[in-house]
Amino acid sequence: MHNEFLMGNEAIALGAIAAGVNLVAGYPGTPSTEVLETIAKNRKEGQYVEWSVNEKAALELAAGASYSGARTMVTMKQVGLNVAADPLMSLEYIGIKGGMVILVADDPGPISSQTEQDTRRFAAFSKVPCFDPSSAQEAYEMVQEAFAYSEKYQTPVFLRPTTRVCHGYASVRVKDIEEYQICKPEGFVRDTKRWVIFPRLSYANHIKIEARNEELASVFSAYDRNRIYKSQITDETVRKGIAAAGISFTYALETLEEVGMIPLFKVSTPFPFPEQLALEFLEGLDEVLCLEELDPVIEDALIQICGKYHLSAKILGKHSHHVQNAGENSRDSIYNNIADFLGLDKKEIVEADVELPVRPPVLCAGCPHRASFYAVKRAMTGKKSIFCGDIGCYTLGNAMPLDMVDTCLCMGAGVNIAQGVGKIEPDTTCFAFVGDSTFFASAITGVVNAVYNQAEMTLVVLDNSTTAMTGHQPHPGTGHTMMGDIVDKINIEAVLRGIGVTVVETVNPLDLDKAISCVKEVSAKPGVKAIIFKSPCIALSKPSGCANVSADKCIGCQKCIKELGCPALVMKEGKACIDDSLCTDCGLCSQICPVHAIEGGDCHE
Repeated sequence: MHNEFLMGNEAIALGAIAAGVNLVAGYPGTPSTEVLETIAKNRKEGQYVEWSVNEKAALELAAGASYSGARTMVTMKQVGLNVAADPLMSLEYIGIKGGMVILVADDPGPISSQTEQDTRRFAAFSKVPCFDPSSAQEAYEMVQEAFAYSEKYQTPVFLRPTTRVCHGYASVRVKDIEEYQICKPEGFVRDTKRWVIFPRLSYANHIKIEARNEELASVFSAYDRNRIYKSQITDETVRKGIAAAGISFTYALETLEEVGMIPLFKVSTPFPFPEQLALEFLEGLDEVLCLEELDPVIEDALIQICGKYHLSAKILGKHSHHVQNAGENSRDSIYNNIADFLGLDKKEIVEADVELPVRPPVLCAGCPHRASFYAVKRAMTGKKSIFCGDIGCYTLGNAMPLDMVDTCLCMGAGVNIAQGVGKIEPDTTCFAFVGDSTFFASAITGVVNAVYNQAEMTLVVLDNSTTAMTGHQPHPGTGHTMMGDIVDKINIEAVLRGIGVTVVETVNPLDLDKAISCVKEVSAKPGVKAIIFKSPCIALSKPSGCANVSADKCIGCQKCIKELGCPALVMKEGKACIDDSLCTDCGLCSQICPVHAIEGGDCHE
C-alpha cells in the first residue's frame, strides 16, 4: 500500500482498476467524467474503455460483458441515468454474472446540471443496491467492495458519489500493483431461461429480488461502513442523535468533533436500508436530525421504521424544515443545522468585504457557436421564429445579446420540441440547434421522427469536432476512440441524408455572409432541412494571432460589443478595444463593423 494525492473520481477509478475491472463504458457528464478518463490513462493490459454514444448504449454494452463473466463499470451523471433507465429496469430482473458497478455522480446545487436528482430514490425504484461514499478514501475502498457484493448477489449496484466527493482532493491509501485483483471472464454460457426476459421469468425473479433485498438490509446492518458513533456526552438528558450520509456525514462528524459528540448514525447503503442498525441507533433517542443531499431518503426510512416498531423518536430534517430541501450542503450549513438542533450558537458566515464582480457564463472568445447563432439571428430578422436549444456549450446562446435559445429541456429534446411548436403554429419558422456530440447521443431519432411525420423545421448542427463542455472527449464524428484507435469518422451529413433529409448544407459560420445566405435559403425550403455549421472548437484549433482596432476609424458605435457579446471586446476611452489575451482572431467582429475599423481575422477565409 502507498499514499497518493487524488481527486475523488481518480480514487474511484484506481479502486476499479484494483478490483480487476475488465470493461468500462460511459458518457461524459460533470461531475463523473474523470472516472473513465483516469481508468483509460491507467488501464492495465486487457482492460477495455470506451466513451459510448450515450448512457443506454454504455449500460447495454456492460451488460453483455457482465453476462460473459467480466467485471464492468458504467459511468454517468444523474441525468444520464434517465437515458440508461430502460435497460437498467430490465437488467435488475435478469441479473448479471460478472460484477457490475453503475457509477452515477449526483450534482447537488445543481452546479452543472439541469436537475437535482437523487440517485438513492432511483435505487429504491429500480430495486438496485446503492453505496454512498463520504470521502475519496472511502470511495476508493467502497468501489472494490461494491464489485464483490454485485457478484455475490448477481445484481448491478450503484455507486453514488456527489460533487464534493467526486471533485475533492485527499491523500488516499491505495494498493500496490501486486495487490490488484485479476478477473478472468469465463465467457458467455447459453441459458435462455436466465438471459432472455419473459413475463414469467420477471415474476419469478421479482420474488427473488424482494427476498434478496430483505437479506441485504440485514447484511448491510453488519456492513462496517454503516456505523454508529457513540455519544461522548454523559448527560443522560441529552437524548438527541444525528443521521447522515455522503459528504454531509463528513461535515457532521467534523462539527461534532468540535462541539461534542452525540450519537451519529452513518448511512453508507441507503438502499436496502440497514434497518436493524437503525433500530439500535434509535434506542433511547427522543429526536434525530437527518443531514443528507438531496432528498429526505434517510429521514423517510427512519420515519417508516419508527412507525413500524412504534417508536416515539421525532425525526427531523427536510420534511420538518430543519434542513434546506434543495441545493448542496456545506460545512457551514451543516454546522448551523447542528447548532440549531443542539441549542448552540450558530456560526456567523463572514461575507467578503469587497463585492466581487458578477461573471455570468459566456461562450468563449472566438467560439464558432457565437457566429452560428448570430448568422441565424441576422437571417431571421423580422420573421416569426423559434430557436430550440439543447444541452452543451451552445446552451449559453441564451445569454444577451445573442438571446438565441428559446427552449432547453434535455439532450436531444430541441429537435422534437421544434416539431411540436411547428404542428401547432405552422406560421412559425422552427429551428432546432444541436451539437455534434449530442447529435449522435440523442438527436438522431428526433430527426427520423421529423422526416417520418413530415415536419416543417430546420435542424442546425453545431459541429465543433468535439464534446466541448465536458472536457473535449471523442465521439463518433471525431475519428478516434478512448482506446486510442484511429477510426473512420461518422459523417453527419451522410447520416442525415441516409435518414431522408434531402436538403443538407455545410458552411463555416465564421464566413458570416455565406452563413447568413445559407440560413435564408435553407430555411425557406419545405419539410425537414439541415444546416451543419462546421468550425473547430477554439480549444482544439489554437489561435495564431489577434485582431486589432484602428482607433482612428472606430466611431464608438459599440455594434461589435452589443451584437456579439464576445468577452474579448471592451470599450476603452470611447473606442472599441480588443483584449489580446482572449482574442482568437476569428474575424467575426471585423465582418460586422460598419466602418471597417477592426482588422485581422483570417479564420473565415
